[in-house]
Parts: sequence; structure tokens; C-alpha cells
Amino acid sequence: MLPATSKLCAAISYRHLRNMTGLRRQAAVAISQELSRLARHSPGPSTWIHQVRRRSSLLSSRLEENPFSEMEMSYIKQGEEALQKSLRILEDQDGWKTETVAGNGDKVLSKVLPDVGKVFRLEVVVDQPLDSVYGELVDNMEQMGDWNPNVQEVKILEKIGKDTVITHEKAAATPGNIVGPRDFVSVRCSKRRGSTCVLAGMSTTYGAMPEQEGFIRAENGPTCMVLRPLPGCPSQTRLTWLLSIDLKGWLPKTIINQVLSQTQVDFAKHLRQRLAR
Repeated sequence: MLPATSKLCAAISYRHLRNMTGLRRQAAVAISQELSRLARHSPGPSTWIHQVRRRSSLLSSRLEENPFSEMEMSYIKQGEEALQKSLRILEDQDGWKTETVAGNGDKVLSKVLPDVGKVFRLEVVVDQPLDSVYGELVDNMEQMGDWNPNVQEVKILEKIGKDTVITHEKAAATPGNIVGPRDFVSVRCSKRRGSTCVLAGMSTTYGAMPEQEGFIRAENGPTCMVLRPLPGCPSQTRLTWLLSIDLKGWLPKTIINQVLSQTQVDFAKHLRQRLAR
């Protein structure tokens, strides 16, 4: 009986058989019956039987769950990859050069990475508690075009689980904008660990959102924002924004660098105004 049970369990591990509800139930019943038989023929319940019984109970309950599709899992993995890459970049304190320092202390730094290119790092303190900042950037993500003049629209295309979303963003055509209209399709991942929040993302492909007429499809990532309460002052939030963008098209690097660093400074200003309201 046990060899047959093992084969049945092995069978359900194949993706194309996992959706066969009858096979799932058959496996769970077979496991339970086999464990009961072993328990009856043993002098007393052994530790491993208890452990396997507990695991089989968990297995049978998980078999009834609705797992993510292969495509959804690929997006979740992309979000996690963006998060891990971004944090590794931020953890390395060497090589950062100052791009600009605003009068209020907001600072933009930059460095060049061999496999990514030039990345920018905004460091600011916002006079609002972390939950307020997080709510505006995550829960109210689609309203960003209402308060950030550099953004025309942010639209959530799909939500995957509680941490991952696919978005389409359009950059606004502001007066004097020499870059031209750009748009992005991104996978975003948000994580809260204790008092730290990380919002990470990178460009992806999404079949329902092909390239749009009148826009150049740019690429971003890895990118992330890290939110932490200011030490000793929980009513304020330290925000670090790692920005990595390939705007595509023909643009001098000096113009790109100026635009991206100014975009970060402007973002901090408009975010403060939004939260103050």
C-alpha cells in the first residue's frame, strides 16, 4: 500500500495533474488510511507518524487551495527580484556622488553600476507618519496623477495576491518637457517588515497593454522606495527612493541626468503638498 501511495503523491506533484480535484482527494484519503494502518500495527504511535500525519493534514488542506497560475507566479518572482536587487544596491554605501542638494536638505545622489547603468538615490524626511506616506504611495497609487504634475496617469492592470500589482504609468507632457511622452508597464511589490516598508518595482511585459500610440515605451528598474520612521520622531518618515530608468530614444546623457534628478526633487515637494492637504 505504501509504495502505491507514494506513486499517487508523486503524481499530484506534476502541474498538469494538480487541477484534478478527484486525484487530490484520492491522495489525501490514501495518505490518511496508510497512516492509520501503520499506527494500528505499531506498539505505539511513533514521533515520525505524528509528524507525517500533521504534514499530510497540511498537504491535504493545501491541495484544496487555488494556487497562482504560472504567469502570476512569474510576476510575483519579478517583484521579489526587483526588491532584492534594489536593496543590494542601497546597502552598498560606496561610490555615491552628490547630484543636487535642495535648500530644505533633500538630497539626490547617483552612482554607475556595471549591469544597470546610472541610478539615482533620493534621501528626504517627510513631516508625516509612515502610515500616511505608505497609504498615499500604495493604497492611493492610482491618484498620483492628481498631485504629481510629472505623472499623467497610473492605472492598476492586475492585482496578484496582497503584495503584487501590474501597473501602467504615463508620464505627463509638462511645459518645456524636452524628453517627450513616455509610458511604462511595471510589476510592483510592496512589503512591510516591522517599522520598515519597501515598495519595489521593475519593467515587465503584459499582453493586455501593448505599446501605445504617441508614447515611447521606456523601462525602469530595479527601483524601490524605503520608508522608515525617523528615529526618535515617529511622526516623521525617512524616505529613500532608488530610481533606475532607461528612457529609450535618442537623448544626451547630460539631459537625462538632469531630468531624473530634478524629477526626484519635484516628487518630494509634491508629495509633501499632497500629504499636508
